[in-house]
Amino acid sequence: MDLMAMKNELSLKSKNGTSFLLSGVIIWGIITILFLQSFEINMKNIFALYSTGLMFPLAVLISKFMKVDWKAKSNPLGNLGLILNLAQFVYFPLIFWAFFSKPNEALVFFAMVTSAHFFPYGRLYNTKVYYILSPIMVLLVFLIGMKLNDAYLWVIPLTMLVSLLFLNLFLLIDYKKKVSVHLNLKI
Repeated sequence: MDLMAMKNELSLKSKNGTSFLLSGVIIWGIITILFLQSFEINMKNIFALYSTGLMFPLAVLISKFMKVDWKAKSNPLGNLGLILNLAQFVYFPLIFWAFFSKPNEALVFFAMVTSAHFFPYGRLYNTKVYYILSPIMVLLVFLIGMKLNDAYLWVIPLTMLVSLLFLNLFLLIDYKKKVSVHLNLKI
């Protein structure tokens, strides 16, 4: 099987990684609610960081519900998605620096790192959606973060939540196109 066929197979079996992205929608929803609360910024940041621990269990649950095979053991590219996801941890020292040095800006750093880490999935799943929306999300968070005062930090996670909904929508459209092409090729 050639590389393009492996990418397309992985894209179809894992539905372009949407189960993880839907988990992200839930996480950023939780973070939005946290940042609407009145407790101090360090506690909000700590709870936001803790909430990310729900990501994997939620993704596994959503995968079962959506009948997604994100492991794709028969495909050598199957583990690459996990490796790409773990690669964002390399940027966590930047987030921790912001957490301790600029606590009111830590959420912006976290949202930008999250958005930026989607970019290589365009190559993995053979879709331009990640290539287009990842930089747009980064720029959107950056620009909004530049204009916000501390009372409106909740806009950052809300922006992420809405952006992830759009990312999921466009990835679903891409997935349906691939399913259609795949079915036409089999007939």
